[in-house]
Amino acid sequence: DMDFKVAGTHDGITAIQMDIKIHGLTRPIVEEAIARTRQAREYILNEVMLPCIAEPRKELSPYAPKIVQIQIDPAKIGDVVGQRGKTINEIVARTGAKIDIDEDGSVNVCGTDMDAIHAAIDMIRIITTEFEEGQILSGTVVSIKEFGAFIEFAPGKEGMVHISKIAKHRINRVEDVLTLGDRVTVVCLGKDKMGRLSFSMKDVKQGPYQSA
Repeated sequence: DMDFKVAGTHDGITAIQMDIKIHGLTRPIVEEAIARTRQAREYILNEVMLPCIAEPRKELSPYAPKIVQIQIDPAKIGDVVGQRGKTINEIVARTGAKIDIDEDGSVNVCGTDMDAIHAAIDMIRIITTEFEEGQILSGTVVSIKEFGAFIEFAPGKEGMVHISKIAKHRINRVEDVLTLGDRVTVVCLGKDKMGRLSFSMKDVKQGPYQSA
């Protein structure tokens, strides 16, 4: 007639849930029920749990689900999602992490692999960054033209390296130095007249870089 659940620790009760289908629940009945739950709780803690694990693990199991939350500019949500979800789906496909975005710019990245979670976060941060002259990145050659090569440095984010900025020596053809799929390091030169990010390979100096 009464479903009574109590959760807690050695120090006391942390949660109670009760379903009752009859009238006439008295204080003595409740007191007796709580006393019994304490006995049961102490037995479980001391005789069952303590021999198995004496203290909380310092690190989560590699198989346990994990979640990391970051904040982005709400105006950048569209950049992360992409047209018809193309960009966010690409991040998920590459990393295996699950991504949920709220209207206020809160981004929850979930998964069991912390490396995958951090990889997804790195991509999101790169996508939402306003790059300035001098910043160094790494990316993949995704398109080659007569005048240069396009480098993808995050899902849906590309910049161009003009043929004159590929090597320190003069080259006649982009294909003499680059092929599709090459991983390269570039330095941002700002935006060109068309509003595209402009990169240089030959002007890269050693230093920190951002990579997806």
